Parts: sequence; structure tokens; C-alpha cells
Amino acid sequence: MEILIRPSAYAVAQQAADIIASYVRVDHNGSPQNPGGADDDRGGDSNGGAVLGLATGSTPLATYQELIRRHKQEDLSFRGCTVFMLDEYVGLAPDHEQSYARTIRREFTDHVDIDDADVYSPAGNTADPLQAAADYEELITRKQVAIQLLGIGTNGHIGFNEPTSSLNSVTRLKTLQPQTIADNARFFDSADEVPKHVLTQGLATIQRAGHLLLVATGANKAAAIAAAVEGPLSSMCPASTLQLHPHATVLVDEQAASLLTFREYYQYADQNKPSYQAY
Repeated sequence: MEILIRPSAYAVAQQAADIIASYVRVDHNGSPQNPGGADDDRGGDSNGGAVLGLATGSTPLATYQELIRRHKQEDLSFRGCTVFMLDEYVGLAPDHEQSYARTIRREFTDHVDIDDADVYSPAGNTADPLQAAADYEELITRKQVAIQLLGIGTNGHIGFNEPTSSLNSVTRLKTLQPQTIADNARFFDSADEVPKHVLTQGLATIQRAGHLLLVATGANKAAAIAAAVEGPLSSMCPASTLQLHPHATVLVDEQAASLLTFREYYQYADQNKPSYQAY
């Protein structure tokens, strides 16, 4: 696991955009570039672009804004890329303003050259959520997600894998914890309007991505980051599953890093990173 500490939330977004952009750059023939060298495993889809796992929530917004800027001002092309969303509320139609299917389009994919038909999310408004979860798991299993962007909840959840989620879980129906509902109430008119159930990629599903990139900013995420990075591998902190992944990056600002015991070492390792080693 690589821990990157940046001085501000803005710097976190810039670094996250750098990492994601290294996966989505394509040449004029539509073939993925290999920015990390001959041994880099940054694969692409048959469409000619990377398969991206994206998250919603507040933290990724600055990263999406920076990627949009680079698309418009620096010709960063997402042509051929495929997107898989982490999760979706049960009961919300895809065009509902707070559905994650609508959110990712409003905040990111509608502003770049990703084909809308290549943006996938679980079917939250289906009459059979259990079958919808199985269908989404089967679909994502047929693809290799190159990089999965993750946020982290104050209780250590990633996606909507709440504490006590199985470390071997796959895409499924979950009941949200009251704290998660309270955290997400800011996106609705009241907490009563927040759906209590979701479809979410499981921890084992997330682990299949080639690269996990977890971003966090602010002092309110410091305890969760410390538990995920330096605590025990435990279902009580679902994000601790990143400890098992061969290519996981935790990208945080100074405040979110404030409770890390080995903070100085992480900074030293970053400052002495070999030039031939990609982020």
C-alpha cells in the first residue's frame, strides 16, 4: 500500500487526476498509452480506453472537475473508456437527481467524451434488487477494471460496504447504517428521504480492480484513514481490505493524515520514490 500525503484538498485532487489520467490517455489510433513503462499493467478495454471504476460523494468532485478541465483545455480524451459505478440507491430511478447514475453524469461523464452507453451502474429501481445485484456482478466480472476510485466513510466504509461486511462479499443488497444515512442527508431535503437500502459492489468485487485509489480529505476522515491503513484487517473497517491489494494507493491531505503513526515514513518514501516507478 502506498500512502501519499499532500498539503491540501486541492493538491489531493491534482494528484488523483494525474493518476487517473495516466490510465485514460489514448493515442490517435485509440490504443492505451503505457505511461508507466514496459512493466506497467495499465490495460485498456476492447473499445480502446480504460475501464474506470468511479465513486460519488463529496471528495471525488474536485478530481472530476480537474479531469474535466484537462479534457477541455489540455485535450485529455476519455474516448473508448468504460465506467462502472460502485453503488446505487434502491428505489431511485436513474434520472432521479440524487441517484448515482444521474450524479456521475451531472458531475463528470456528461462533460467529457465518454459514450453514455458505456456508463454502467446497478439497477436500483428494479422490482428485483437481488437479481439486479447478481446481474451487475456478472457484468463487471466480464470486464477488468483498471483503476477503482474510492472514498471512505467516517465509519470506514467503502462503496456501501458498512462495518461487518464480509471481506469476500460481492455485489449485493445492503441496509445502510444510520450514520451513513445521516452523512448523506445533506444531498436530500431531509434524512427521511435518504433510501435505507442500496446495491453495492462487494469488497471482493472491488479487490478485482487492477489499482485501488482511495482519496480522503479533512480531519473528520482521519480516524477512518488510520484504521484502514494502520489498524488490523477487519470487517469493522471495510477499507482495511486495501491492505490485501497488490496495488493500492491512499491519497490524503494533511488533516486526513493527522492520526497516522508512520506519517513521516510515508512522506520519506514518497520523496524518495524511484523515477521509474509509476504512481
